[in-house]
Amino acid sequence: MIVLGYNGFSRGAELFGRLYGATGVGRNLLVGHDAAAALVIDGEVVAAVEEERLSRVKKTSDFPVHAITWCLNSAGVDLDQVDVFAFPWRFSTTVAEEMISGICDSDLPVAAKFDALRSTGELYTGMLSPDAVYHDFVERTGHELDPNKLTLVPHHLAHLTCGAYLAGGGDAAFLVSDGRAETLSSVMGELRNGVVRQFDESAVPMTSSLGVAFGRITRYLGFVPNNDEYKVMGLAAYGPPPRHNPLLERVVRLHENGSYTISIPRDISAYYALFDELFGGDSQKREQFDFRVKVAGLAQHMVEAVTAHQVRALTAASGLDTLLFEGGLALNCVANTKMLERSPFTGMEVSFGASDPGVAIGAAVYAAGLRNRPADAVTTPYLGPSYDERQVQDALAEYADRVEWREEPDAASIADRTAELLAGKNVVGWFQGRAEFGPRALGNRSILANPAFPDIKDIINLRVKHREPFRPFAPVILESEAPRVFSMGKKTSSPYMTFVFPVRKEYQERIPGACHVDGTARAQTVNERQNPALARLLRAFTARTDVPCLLNTSFNVAGEPIVCSPRDALECFLATEIDYLVIDRFVITKKGS
Repeated sequence: MIVLGYNGFSRGAELFGRLYGATGVGRNLLVGHDAAAALVIDGEVVAAVEEERLSRVKKTSDFPVHAITWCLNSAGVDLDQVDVFAFPWRFSTTVAEEMISGICDSDLPVAAKFDALRSTGELYTGMLSPDAVYHDFVERTGHELDPNKLTLVPHHLAHLTCGAYLAGGGDAAFLVSDGRAETLSSVMGELRNGVVRQFDESAVPMTSSLGVAFGRITRYLGFVPNNDEYKVMGLAAYGPPPRHNPLLERVVRLHENGSYTISIPRDISAYYALFDELFGGDSQKREQFDFRVKVAGLAQHMVEAVTAHQVRALTAASGLDTLLFEGGLALNCVANTKMLERSPFTGMEVSFGASDPGVAIGAAVYAAGLRNRPADAVTTPYLGPSYDERQVQDALAEYADRVEWREEPDAASIADRTAELLAGKNVVGWFQGRAEFGPRALGNRSILANPAFPDIKDIINLRVKHREPFRPFAPVILESEAPRVFSMGKKTSSPYMTFVFPVRKEYQERIPGACHVDGTARAQTVNERQNPALARLLRAFTARTDVPCLLNTSFNVAGEPIVCSPRDALECFLATEIDYLVIDRFVITKKGS
């Protein structure tokens, strides 16, 4: 059975921009962002890629025509051979009626209700309805799709199924929390024997979305909502934990069943005024680092308190030992660690597809049947494009007037040469094998450096990534070495950078470039099976330097997608102060450097 999952709408940016002002700073506040495609054959995910990696438009919500084409071509499959097309949104007539009732039952003035109904009607008929989704596919692919082959999967169910598949498909309690789905923002329940049971009484409506609340604070601090929330998480570490939190006192109400209510005005000027009142802010203070740190700390504390409240209710309702956490809030790796360590759960899984790229995988897996997952299916984030030696050489020839290169004879030689470069204060672009899926670079499209240098973080932030100096970087380390360097609590591995760990005191001075200001690190663990090339490099580097890890950040600059092709890598290399570029067995330098 062949199933193609995909996420994205041709008219998303246009309609949300025109109807709801989702432009400029608010450009990502729409349905379908992080468009992607995934291919499942006989129950196994064989290919997946985000549309942004191929179109080069960051966080695009467009119909993923490039991603679909690549997934099919990579497996030698035609559209006619696909048995099911799975889409991770289900705006059924029942959902549409709920949307209408929500507007009619609101406290909006009558004229505003009519405006909202008109906008919602245009959005539904032009983009969200089953008919609109079907016609979007036909128009963009040119394929006369049998309507019976199109399966619409509820958004949160797609999130859950992605996480469940990548965790191995076993029984688990689950929590899904993000900005919005069709009508809800968070759900919890159990997965037993492949059957989902949702605890309906604990569901949280979209009007009380924790993700949206955190996004509004993100915007208040001058960042881009639904994009820069990780900056707020990083800023929070620069201040002490708050003694009291006006957000929890004035904005959030927790309910016994595990749900909650968040009361923040939708209007931008209104919630800016509310936040100024709560935080003692104004337009000038919002530009001050210490004020931003204080507000970020309060926002992070709110997320931790609310999710802990949900986990307590979930623990009481479920006797299972493992927690699956998916959705955009699951990228808050600081909160993830605290959720696990403070709960009775013995294990917690957050996948590399936890945010919206993953719903393309989840929809496909759901349509294929989670129980049909082969027992020996390989769980790997390296599902995207790879490039053979001829393609690499062609790209190098295109830039021959600006770069020069040397080819190493084998994998061991390239690891030794790269380790030698990284032993010094060099920044290396590392491009190997298939592109990883999801928002984090996991060692195939990475920028690497030696964390033993205290100023290496500043060098990369300012001269390479072109981003704020307070932003931390993640260490990548052999799984066998990680417990020696980090206090990992209940975790024995963290392959997807979804948890944060304290760096043991004896190592904080040895890897200062990989330590955040609070002495923690968002570590990625690697073993030989997961990524043999990266594991080989880590062994060579540690043998040469006695430094147990490398600094790993995504191979891109601020505002651009992670590189995908050799040409992307060369463009980024030449536009930044990266010292060396390693593509497969080629070590590349800039002419005249």
